[in-house]
Amino acid sequence: MSFGKFLPLMLAAAPLALIQPVLAQAPTGPAPGITTQLPRGAAPSHYAIEVTPDAANLKFTGKVTIDVAVAQSMPVLVLNAADLTIGDVRLTPTKGKSLTGTAKIDADAQTVTLDFGKPLAPGSYKLDVAYAGVINTQANGLFALDYTDNEGKAKRALFTQFEAPDARRFVPSFDEPSYKATFGLSAIVPTGQLAVSNMPVKASQDLGGGKTRVTFGASPKMSSYLLFFGLGDLERATKMAGATEVGVITGKGNTGKAQLALDASVAILPWFNDYFGVPYPLPKLDNVAGPGQSQFFSAMENWGAIFTFERALLVDPRFTSEGTRRTIYSIVAHEMAHQWFGDLVTMAWWDDLWLNEGFASWMATKVTDKLQPEWEMLLTRVGGRERAMALDALATTHPVVQKINTVEEVNQAFDDITYEKGEAVITMLEGFAGEDVWREGIRSYMKAHAYGNTVTDDLWKAVEGAGAKGLVSIAHDFTSQPGIPLVKVDSAQCKGGSTVLALSQGEFSRDRKDKTPLRWNVPVMAQTIGGAPQRLILNGAASLTLPGCGAYVINAGQTGYYRSLYPQANVQALAKGFTRLSAMDQIGLLADNFQLGLGGYQPIGLALDMVDAVPASASPAVLAEVPDYLGSAYHMLESDKAAQGRVAAYASRKLGPVLAGVGFDAKAGEGPQAPVLRSALVATLGGMGDRAVVAEAARRFAEPALLDGPLRNVWLRIIAQNADAATWEKLRAMANGAKTDLEKSTLFALLGAAKDEALATKALDLAMTDEPGKTTSAAIISAVGAEHPMLAVDYVLAHRQQYEAMIDVSARSQAIARLGGGSADPAMATKLDAYASQHLTPESRKVVDRSISAIKTRIETRARLKPALLAWFAKK
Repeated sequence: MSFGKFLPLMLAAAPLALIQPVLAQAPTGPAPGITTQLPRGAAPSHYAIEVTPDAANLKFTGKVTIDVAVAQSMPVLVLNAADLTIGDVRLTPTKGKSLTGTAKIDADAQTVTLDFGKPLAPGSYKLDVAYAGVINTQANGLFALDYTDNEGKAKRALFTQFEAPDARRFVPSFDEPSYKATFGLSAIVPTGQLAVSNMPVKASQDLGGGKTRVTFGASPKMSSYLLFFGLGDLERATKMAGATEVGVITGKGNTGKAQLALDASVAILPWFNDYFGVPYPLPKLDNVAGPGQSQFFSAMENWGAIFTFERALLVDPRFTSEGTRRTIYSIVAHEMAHQWFGDLVTMAWWDDLWLNEGFASWMATKVTDKLQPEWEMLLTRVGGRERAMALDALATTHPVVQKINTVEEVNQAFDDITYEKGEAVITMLEGFAGEDVWREGIRSYMKAHAYGNTVTDDLWKAVEGAGAKGLVSIAHDFTSQPGIPLVKVDSAQCKGGSTVLALSQGEFSRDRKDKTPLRWNVPVMAQTIGGAPQRLILNGAASLTLPGCGAYVINAGQTGYYRSLYPQANVQALAKGFTRLSAMDQIGLLADNFQLGLGGYQPIGLALDMVDAVPASASPAVLAEVPDYLGSAYHMLESDKAAQGRVAAYASRKLGPVLAGVGFDAKAGEGPQAPVLRSALVATLGGMGDRAVVAEAARRFAEPALLDGPLRNVWLRIIAQNADAATWEKLRAMANGAKTDLEKSTLFALLGAAKDEALATKALDLAMTDEPGKTTSAAIISAVGAEHPMLAVDYVLAHRQQYEAMIDVSARSQAIARLGGGSADPAMATKLDAYASQHLTPESRKVVDRSISAIKTRIETRARLKPALLAWFAKK
């Protein structure tokens, strides 16, 4: 492939003299002790980048001028570069002659070494590099997304995705978070197309020949992974939020579908400005919607230009569910929280990735609850805690703050420990500090570190300095070591109208019960039902006296990140007094007791008794949790169809009347949680084969006009799961005839949900064609993996190169592990281990090892619990 004037890899060096610039500038790279994969001593302060995309041919050219400060004599300059071809290289000191350099690429290290013949003396320089690169078809670096517009025309849009280490695919750069700099970007683009970046357009120049040079304003000082560029037949809708112009950018004709995101942004921004105590510093904030999807992420917090895939941003009244609407709002809030936590203040290295993600998750829940209180978003924190604990209970877990050494380890760090445990620990620490003290600590942290980089301890010191004495020791325990505390009630006695608890501490685990338990400083909050809460920092054993007698809860409000193990009599008393508990405690106790049963800490029957105790009159938000527990029992018995039938019959008896009450369609005046409950009931009962639900799905499928609405995709999933060959082909025709790419990709993915193995195989073959679209095929394979994990894994191992081309580079080492991770077949564990041993490094196989642990634990759990499950459901 010819790049015209760009010569491959290196140029001949001219005779050089040692450069002695007059002015020296201190670098702003990583501080001592902070990890870096680049040689210390040089750092950028500004990038001036110009790119010329050739979208039709999936390539681009670029040139960059980097202001570089050299702090010590250096033999060469080393920058990050991946999939780039380097052309002319020149270095110009503040005073002196320009020097021509040679460039040597190290593809494995993703670096380019620039050699100027002699060492560089300390000082300030301008580094000019001409280069060329590729436009990818998955979401890494500069990438293309193909779609069909509202007029049926084929279109191609370009976007960038740089987190974690992919700015180096767009520009030779110091591509690590501590090398903050300002960025000036210009692009030569087709006239008439909309170009977007972090900052507003500063100038636009018609170059003739159908080309325009667009120049954006210089960004604030930021990390390279936050740079953004987008281009296409796009349109923008805006509103003002104070002094900030807030926008949504979509394909032409679709900004109306982004109204929820636009309105959410306008409401959230002033709330964040107040909470953080530092106003949003950029003049504009866009949410950019891209067609297609990724197997790795939904949205990215580029400063001033958040990128989000359409499926996580746009609302289509024909099929967007209420749950999806709330998810969109939460994603908008999460990415906007990053504009402070991550963008304004950035972790110094990827060890502290959770400082970005855990805080953004926590803040998204908090602001959504404040601005949309009817959604009861705080209740969702229990589910987040449970997702974290599912990983944290296995030997393959890791601390919240984890050591990251390689690029691949960065990609594998985006998991539920980083996001969900991060949020759960912050929730607990805010509860310990108090809401006001916590906020003052956050404000102090933001002001002290704006435009800089931090480590986790910087935050703890700020909050403790605001008045949360003792917080640092608790925070260290929960972020520097893995695992889940187990708080046990060894005895409970009623004395003089009070309950005296004897508490002790252990560690909850699913696969390592013989290890010596770790120890935490656990902030416990306990109360009897209706009594005043009492607090205690538990480290070992202690006594706690609660006002009142009767049933008690030792994680009142569910803010603690620990499991609560009670005497059997108290679990039974809590089930009996279930309706007297808060909705938060009801949801938390259901989760805790079910997991304690799965883990063998108490009989699973106690957990099922509590599920059984949830009345039809309970809060819809609580009732919406019940289908998941019955679905879990159903799947644990998947090798015994008769036993599954008993679970399904019980589920129909318990949940059928609830569904009859809310109905298949929305009713005027129904509560805000009714749509979420309806969706959960229909999905679970339909998945278990409930006759009434399956018949209703078939009725609506026969009359397509009846499908439209918030449950459209739920009904279609039931149809897809139970499809015969003719039905499958009808779904395929619906996918090809879909009115929008978003609907099309959703329908194609459903084809992989068929329980019929022959149809699942047909779906896999379809995924290998161009028919579904480049970013949809992997979703079809994932759907097959959920129902037929061995079939999917065997198929992709036989087509591994084709499969890996369908997914982001960031997800490749994890994808096969995720496909097989839900299996309960010992052969799958063996197969995943063999795959990892052959194709992955020790650093890149962590997700595989987690899947293997989960499979082995699932096998053990199902064998152990089957008799108890059979006995319990036989009585119902």
